[in-house]
Amino acid sequence: MPTKPWAWRQSWRNLLFAHWPVDPSLLSPLIPPQLKLQEFDGTAWLGVVPFEMAGVMRRPLPDLPGISAFPEINVRTYVEFDGRPGVWFLSLDAANRLAVFGARQLFHLPYYFAAMDVSVDDENVVTYFTKRAGDTPASFSARYWPTGPVRLTDPGTLDHWLTERYCLYTLNRRGRLFSAEVHHPQWPLRQALLTLRENTMAVPFGIELPEAPTLLHYSKRVDVVVWNLQLLK
Repeated sequence: MPTKPWAWRQSWRNLLFAHWPVDPSLLSPLIPPQLKLQEFDGTAWLGVVPFEMAGVMRRPLPDLPGISAFPEINVRTYVEFDGRPGVWFLSLDAANRLAVFGARQLFHLPYYFAAMDVSVDDENVVTYFTKRAGDTPASFSARYWPTGPVRLTDPGTLDHWLTERYCLYTLNRRGRLFSAEVHHPQWPLRQALLTLRENTMAVPFGIELPEAPTLLHYSKRVDVVVWNLQLLK
């Protein structure tokens, strides 16, 4: 854990990890040269992760209505810098214009505003819709729900490698590399089922994903603290 106090808090809820194996040659051009694309047993992975944000605020401020909670979906892959594993976000979409602006300015992350609608019923069936317009249109429409008991993944497994990531990397407009520590308890994961109606989230990057993800994991909630960016290179 970093010695400095964390700066931001948030809660990730009704989250789905949908993962596909992807040829490393398709992902490598999307990664800055300072980073190394990670592979698991010779395979790179791409994740599409829809969820709901709640309790998003800078320490020590309280939640603010209309600002602290909103849907989000991200497209991510896995990288390292000097042996430190982390996440590289290809895109992040949110239904909150202020959050999109703030994350772009403060964290140099590729956020986009999108029209989004999410509902969750009493059996944790999530109906999720997002559509981004503009120069890089992308959409995702699905229903997903958990099955089986909650479990914690074991180190060394693919499930653990994909989900237990406590660092993100980002690049500013000048090409400088930064990292941010992101800490939370280990993911309480369940197996998941998915009915996918549309998924073009990877199309802006020239990647056509198969309809069915190879791996699915669901988590009801995890509470998160985030540190400010640190310049690396």
